[in-house]
Amino acid sequence: MKSLAQQHHSITGLGIMQLREIIAVALSSLRANKLRSGLTMLGIIIGIAAVITVVGLGLGAQRAIDARLAQLGTRLLRVDPERQRRGGVQWEEAKRLTISDAAALAERGRHIAAVQPQTDRTMQVVYGNRNTSSRIVSTSSNFPLVRGFRLAAGRMFRPAENASMRRVAVLGASVVRDLGYSSPATLVGERIRIGGRLFEVIGVLEARGRAPMGGDPDNQVLVPLLTGRFRLFGTDRLEDIYVLATSEAAIPLAMAEIQTVLRREHRLMPGTANDFRVRNQSDFLTVASETTQTFTYLIAGIAAVSLVVGGIGIMNIMLVSVTERTREIGIRKALGATRRVILLQFLAESVFTSMVGGIVGVLAGVTSILVVRESFGMNAALAPAAIVGAVLFAGVIGIVFGVWPARRAARLDPIHALRYE
Repeated sequence: MKSLAQQHHSITGLGIMQLREIIAVALSSLRANKLRSGLTMLGIIIGIAAVITVVGLGLGAQRAIDARLAQLGTRLLRVDPERQRRGGVQWEEAKRLTISDAAALAERGRHIAAVQPQTDRTMQVVYGNRNTSSRIVSTSSNFPLVRGFRLAAGRMFRPAENASMRRVAVLGASVVRDLGYSSPATLVGERIRIGGRLFEVIGVLEARGRAPMGGDPDNQVLVPLLTGRFRLFGTDRLEDIYVLATSEAAIPLAMAEIQTVLRREHRLMPGTANDFRVRNQSDFLTVASETTQTFTYLIAGIAAVSLVVGGIGIMNIMLVSVTERTREIGIRKALGATRRVILLQFLAESVFTSMVGGIVGVLAGVTSILVVRESFGMNAALAPAAIVGAVLFAGVIGIVFGVWPARRAARLDPIHALRYE
């Protein structure tokens, strides 16, 4: 009489042998119908690749927003004119921000560290036989401090150059590239034309990269505030005033000071609505981050629908396979195969089909992310959690949509199966 240990070893060995046989038969069946198996996997491949790509793009955008927030800091406030609507048409108030408003903020704001006024227009920049369309920003010399930019070459214009309305300019990195040069220092000391007027290039800003919600902050040319006012734009009105609070904790106090000073400057009566807006840049980027995340989940959910469609395709093909192999099932049952063995065999085929499709889909998704990032310069990142989750979900799809065909095969009567033509 065998001992319990010997009986356990015998049963375990028999289970492993059956498992190996089930896997071998499943793989043999898939190899025998390569084209059909490949087409069956296509829905899973597309779904997995789409999910990984979309989640990767969303993660890349999220990281870009975080990096942008780190560059700006959380102390930056933006003041711009309030835009109102009448008759469904957006229009701007006649009273707008002026240079005197910026001076008042700098003078009276106890919780304001720096004030950077600006006016901008899109104009042609010409150097030699090359030209490009860029945003010309008429601003103060503290632009790099307030906006978090650094100089790659040269210097920023000085307050004295602003007071004397010198025609000097600091170029963004994209402008240098668009004018046909790659080295930031190449154009320093050279003369360019802006709006038909000669300007001396005294500096080049470091590249910042594309903004998370679109736009190119490197495609700009900085000129002194008074130079832009009198030599280019002919106006003392400002598009924006950027304010740097003394600390994060002082942001509410700084915002209150801005409202108090500007309402007094604009002579607004109590109860009258502000004709300007004060916005926190970190709040704006937080909204952008939440919007990006929402769209990522939405598009990923839509892409995941193709996984369900792929699972339905697997179920259909497995049902066809059960019908085609009815006699084979009858023979296997006649030779002693149990319902459990038949069920596991067809379930294994379904899971293998789904898992192989999932692995190929992962490779396709990773490749697409690399192509998008390297070829198109878009923010994209690999999300390990999405990859692992996609493969596991593919396995679940194989099990869920393979159970019904497998049970149908396992329940076939061997006598009727042997008679099936």
